[in-house]
Amino acid sequence: MEILSGRVLLRPVDRERSLAFYRDVLGLAIAREFPGGTVFFMGSGYLELSGQADAPSSAAVALWMQVRDLDAAAVELAAHVVREPRKEPWGLSEMWITDPDGTRIVLVQIPPDHPIRRDTR
Repeated sequence: MEILSGRVLLRPVDRERSLAFYRDVLGLAIAREFPGGTVFFMGSGYLELSGQADAPSSAAVALWMQVRDLDAAAVELAAHVVREPRKEPWGLSEMWITDPDGTRIVLVQIPPDHPIRRDTR
């Protein structure tokens, strides 16, 4: 099997509320829109909001987004922070926020000396 592309799909309870969050609060650019859905650019990936859920999902799903300045993101997104920025044992600085349906979003800053930055694969 060959995977040609992929994206994260979210089924929001309130599409307009979630659309406003990802577009206006996080500032994600829209890649394309179609009846009933919106696809956002999310770094080197995509996030699609489409369909509708009857209730917030209890599935263990989290979005991982790298930012340049985690401290600045903490100030900008203070109303959405559920865990303050901290350096993790694996060397990344992380902060957690949630979207309107409670989906966890892990915002990550990668220090200059972290192995991810040195990996040439």
